[in-house]
Amino acid sequence: MKRSLFSLVSLLIAYALTAPSAPAAPKWEFNLKNETSGIVALEAIVVSPTLVVFFDRASDDPLQINNHSAWGALWNLETSTVRPLDVLTNSFCASGALLSNGTMASVGGDPRGFVGNPAIQPGNQAIRIFEPCASPTGDGCTLFEDPATLHLLAKRWYPSSIRIFDGSLLIIGGTHVNADFYNIDPENSFEFFPPKESIVRPSAFLERSLPANLFPRAFALPDGKVFMVANNQSIIYDIEANTETILPDIPNNVRVTNPIDGSAILLPLSPPDYTPEVLVCGGTATDPLDPSLLSSQTPATSQCSRITLTSEGIAKGWEVEHMLEGRTMPELVHIPNGQILITNGAGTGFAALNQVPDAIGNSNADHPVFVPSIYTPDLPLGQRITNAGMPNSTIPRLYHSSVTLTPQGNFLIAGSNPNGNTNLTVPFPSTFKVQTLDPPFMQLNRPKILSTPKNLKFNSSVTVPIDLPQELTRPGAKVQVALMDLGFSSHAFHSSARLVFMDAKISADKKSLTFITPPNGRVYPPGPANIFLTINDVTSEGAWVMMGSGNSPPTLE
Repeated sequence: MKRSLFSLVSLLIAYALTAPSAPAAPKWEFNLKNETSGIVALEAIVVSPTLVVFFDRASDDPLQINNHSAWGALWNLETSTVRPLDVLTNSFCASGALLSNGTMASVGGDPRGFVGNPAIQPGNQAIRIFEPCASPTGDGCTLFEDPATLHLLAKRWYPSSIRIFDGSLLIIGGTHVNADFYNIDPENSFEFFPPKESIVRPSAFLERSLPANLFPRAFALPDGKVFMVANNQSIIYDIEANTETILPDIPNNVRVTNPIDGSAILLPLSPPDYTPEVLVCGGTATDPLDPSLLSSQTPATSQCSRITLTSEGIAKGWEVEHMLEGRTMPELVHIPNGQILITNGAGTGFAALNQVPDAIGNSNADHPVFVPSIYTPDLPLGQRITNAGMPNSTIPRLYHSSVTLTPQGNFLIAGSNPNGNTNLTVPFPSTFKVQTLDPPFMQLNRPKILSTPKNLKFNSSVTVPIDLPQELTRPGAKVQVALMDLGFSSHAFHSSARLVFMDAKISADKKSLTFITPPNGRVYPPGPANIFLTINDVTSEGAWVMMGSGNSPPTLE
């Protein structure tokens, strides 16, 4: 009897050791897509369902075109491969966005050339045009420039640009010349592309927010006005009246624009009121000082500040909460379910390179933050930020990093180069590795939007066919439909990024989805968009559509 019992126990132990284990629960994962992006992807913008445009400075990157180093490239999201783009002007520290007709416009840049590219032209008045590209691989797709006839009114290096209610770009601020650390020769003005006026519009706000006012964080609001934050100051700018309304300063002396980089995002807009709220996270609680008095070890702030842009919200002022760690140069990016991804950046120091006396190699920052966090806007204060279950990237993403949500629903993360040119021998080298950060739903059966109209009218009901996995058809499922601009990533800011939720319902037979588009181009500026269907936090791939007519923006008559 004892022997039989012993044999039974042995068999049970053997079975336990050899039986297949239950599948692991899906989780967030970093995945290396390619060891080289060809150029340092310090700027990134999705321009089609399969293509991302990368820009770098004119440098000595390994990707070649026309017998010189490239500083523009097309990244293929399907194959994780890269092909060069021929760029005439120096796109270093430019900005950009998509126009109402789907054209990508990159604006501004570095006034300097580079010894390895003797034909390079100054970038600080440049306008680079990438027309909508029908080829999924980018075959035949090129960048257009004509610096003699197509250029900005003012010289702008480190500007910001956002798509506004008529589908054009509002271009904000910048500097005229190469400057160490701070903005010492500013362009404190606004202009439009395509141009609406023959002169720029001076800005008292940009003047007041010197010297740390480069890459202002700006958002088109659902009433057509624009919220801006630079240094520790904020305003609402009325484009049509050309007036600035001063708002409360960021609390606790926190500064949030280059070279004291925090990040900011317009939180998701929801019907019926589309009440705008802005979240600003990271940066440093320091007065602008001579960089020789600062340190790569100066702690970044963990502060996030949030404001509701109604009369009541403005009177209440900024609400303060805290990330799990201090971050300088983080980036905030929308997740289609309405949460916010916080990723990249460092725990100490500043943006830019080699100006503080204790630079790490050439980096003004140190202590990379490798683990992303998630911000959930509708949770109670103090409970909104978590990194539970989030992976460690292991790759420092410091100055000159980029991140963007893709139409596939994951996040493309690339870049980092706190060095003057390509440098692989310092503690924080030029980084060419490209990763994706994949949400848990990438490991599951996902809903599918089977087709959509090419163009969607505002304030209209649209019905599209869908395919749902059986497990997502149960009664009581949470259904969210997000209309999203995926934005332009540069210098810890995702300009024009936008998420507008649409009222939606799924048919009784689970075969179609009906949603109501935004009421006008102020709630969602006309132009390209991705529609994501999320059911119980499982998100479809994005359906690429054109919101509005697809016509070109108005121009100066």
